[in-house]
Amino acid sequence: MKIDFSNTRIFLRPGATNMHKSFEGLAEIIKNTMKMNQYDKDCVFLFCNSTRTILKAIWWSGNGFWIAAKRLEKERWPWPQTQEEAMEIKNEDVELLLKGINIWKKHSELHYEL
Repeated sequence: MKIDFSNTRIFLRPGATNMHKSFEGLAEIIKNTMKMNQYDKDCVFLFCNSTRTILKAIWWSGNGFWIAAKRLEKERWPWPQTQEEAMEIKNEDVELLLKGINIWKKHSELHYEL
């Protein structure tokens, strides 16, 4: 299944998040810890648990929150562990991340000058 987050900004919370949290708990983290507006219709927020086997996405659709979750049966999600309040990633990186590719260790584009 592919979730289309085009035309949205994607933010993740580095480090571990308690996956027992649901709508209210994740919205509280977005507001108080990440210092962002949980009701922004143009944003999706991603969270990962301490063992990096569960990923949750939450977004506001205008009249309610959506939550999507995925649990890996084997392997672990690549996930940044720094304790920044919020980290924005590119839309194209979400697909790579969901495939298990570590987007934080990818090569940067090389530029040479003559």
